[in-house]
Amino acid sequence: MDEWGWPPESEDSCTVALLVGELTANAVRHGRVPGRDFRLRLTYEAPAGTVRVEVSDASSDRPPIEPFDPSCDDESGRGLYLVDVLADRWGVAPREPAGSVGKTVWAEATVAPPAVTAARTD
Repeated sequence: MDEWGWPPESEDSCTVALLVGELTANAVRHGRVPGRDFRLRLTYEAPAGTVRVEVSDASSDRPPIEPFDPSCDDESGRGLYLVDVLADRWGVAPREPAGSVGKTVWAEATVAPPAVTAARTD
C-alpha cells in the first residue's frame, strides 16, 4: 500500500492490512494442505478506487457463506466476521488456473485516492 501512495498509518492501509492478516491466517489455519503453500495477491484498481485481496489455498473446503457473530467468550472465530465488517465485498472462487485444487477467498475495500502517486519500479 505504501508503494501505491498510502502510508502504513493511514486508515486505508490499516484496513487492507487487517484483511490480509485475517484471510492469510484463515488459509494457514483452515486451508493448509501439507506440502502446499497459499498464495497472496493484492491489486489496486485506480478507476474504481478498489483494493482487492486474494488468498488462494490448496484446500477445497469452503468457508461459511455468512460468518457467525461471535460472543464475547469465544476465543476464535472472528476472522470472517472482521472481513465481513471491513470489506465492501468478499467471497470465494475456484482457484486459478482452472483445474487447480483449492479455492481463492477474496475481499475488496474501497479506498480514498492515494495521498501521493508513487513511482513504480517493477
